[in-house]
Amino acid sequence: MHVQRLDGVEATVAGWGRYPVVRTYLKRPEKISALTEIIASAEDRKLLARGAGRSYGDASLNPDGLTVLTERLNRMLSFDPDEGILRCEAGVTLADVLAVFVPRGWFPSVTPGTKYVTVGGLVGCDVHGKNHHKDGSLSRHLGKLRMTVASGDEVDCSAALNKDLFWATVGGMGLTGVILEAEMSLSRIETAYIKVRKIKSRDLDETMALFEEHDSRYRYSVAWVDCLAERGGLGRSILMLGDHARLDDLDARRRENPLSVTPKTRLSVPADMPPGLLNRYSMGLFNGLYYAAQLAADQQTIVDYDSYFYPLDAILRWNRLYGKNGFVQYQCVIPPAESKKALTELLSSCSRSGRGSFLSVLKRFGQQEGLLSFPMPGYTLTLDMPVSPGLFDFLDELDRIVLKYGGRVYLAKDARLKAATMRQMYPNLDRWLAVKAAVDPDNAFSSALARRLELCPR
Repeated sequence: MHVQRLDGVEATVAGWGRYPVVRTYLKRPEKISALTEIIASAEDRKLLARGAGRSYGDASLNPDGLTVLTERLNRMLSFDPDEGILRCEAGVTLADVLAVFVPRGWFPSVTPGTKYVTVGGLVGCDVHGKNHHKDGSLSRHLGKLRMTVASGDEVDCSAALNKDLFWATVGGMGLTGVILEAEMSLSRIETAYIKVRKIKSRDLDETMALFEEHDSRYRYSVAWVDCLAERGGLGRSILMLGDHARLDDLDARRRENPLSVTPKTRLSVPADMPPGLLNRYSMGLFNGLYYAAQLAADQQTIVDYDSYFYPLDAILRWNRLYGKNGFVQYQCVIPPAESKKALTELLSSCSRSGRGSFLSVLKRFGQQEGLLSFPMPGYTLTLDMPVSPGLFDFLDELDRIVLKYGGRVYLAKDARLKAATMRQMYPNLDRWLAVKAAVDPDNAFSSALARRLELCPR
C-alpha cells in the first residue's frame, strides 16, 4: 500500500532478488532542478538515488529514508559520432541506448547481463561484462560525470578531474551523491549479431584450460557451470565465446538489414513459484538436461545480440521463479594463482550441500582500477540461491573460502555479507571512506547495504 506524505510516498521496495523488503519514502522528480530541491530540503532524512532497482540485494534500499527515483531523468543530451561518446542523464536505461544506437552501428563498450538498468546504476556498480578480460569495467569507458553532492552543489569529476571523487563514485553504490549525467563511450559494430563458439568441457580442469587457451582470442567469454556435478564431473561447463559479427559473416537474409533484430515474443512468470520448487533434484535434472542438450563438443553459430547478452530479459519477472521469499545472487572473484583451489572448494561445497544454482556463471577478469570496484584479475563465479533456512550460514562458509584465497564478493549482488568480512575483502576501503567523509561529512547519502557494512552510521 502506498501512502502519500509530505516527505514522499510511503512504500515497500526490494531489489531484484526480492530480499530483503524494506519500507521507504519515494519521490520521483521530473527534472534535475526538482532533484536538487529534494536534496536541499531533506534535512536529517537519509537519501539514496534508485534507478531501475535491478541490483540484487539491498544496495538500492533506504529503510525509513527518502529514496529518489531517477527513472524520469532520462534524456539523451548529445552524441559525438566521431568519438562514439554519448552524454545522457542518469535515468537513461541500457535498453534505451541499444534501441537508439544499435541501428546506427554502435554498441555499449561494457554491458551486464540485463539491459533494464540505468546509466546511474551502471556507474554506481562499476559494472563489468563478458569482455572484462579485454576491455575492463565501465569505469574505463567513462568520461565526465556530473553529480549533486550533499552540499547541494553540482560537481564534475572524471579520471582526470576531481579524480578522488570519480574513483569513489564508480563502484561506490550511490553513497557519494546523486549522478545527474554521464559520458560513456560506445563501440562501432557492423551488425547486430554475435558470432558464438560453444565448447563443452568435462570438468573444472578442462574448463579453465579452455578459458586460458581461447578467451584471449575473443572479445567476449563466459561459461555456464553445472555447480551440482560431482566426482569426476565437478566444474563441467559450456564455454560461450563471442565476437561481434561482421557483415560478411551474415547470410543473405540477415545482410539485408544487418543492424536490425526482430523483436522476440517475451514470456512472463505469472506468479510466485511454490516454495521448494528449486531444489537439488529439480536443479540437478535441469543442469543435466542443459549440459546434454549441446550434442557437439565444439559448435559455432550466429545469434542476435539479445540472445547472447540478455537471455533472461526474454522472461519478464523471472525472479518469481524463486518464490515469495526471494533469492540471493552470490558472486565472488578469486586471484588467478589460487583460482583452481578456490573454485574446487566452492563447487564442492555447493555439490555437497545441494544448494545448487541453475544460473551458475564463470568468467575471467583482467586488470581493474577503483576503490570499491569489484573485479580483480582472476576468475569470478556467480550463483543464484533461493532464500531458505540455513542459506546464510552456508554463504558464510563460502565467504571463508573466498577470504582464504584472497578474493572478494560483489556488493551489487550482496544482501548479507558481514562488515568485518567486507573490510578484509576490499583493501582500499579506508581510502573510500576518507573520500566519503570529505564529500558527505554528515552521511546524507545512505542505504541498507551501507548501514549493514558499516560504511555509514545507522
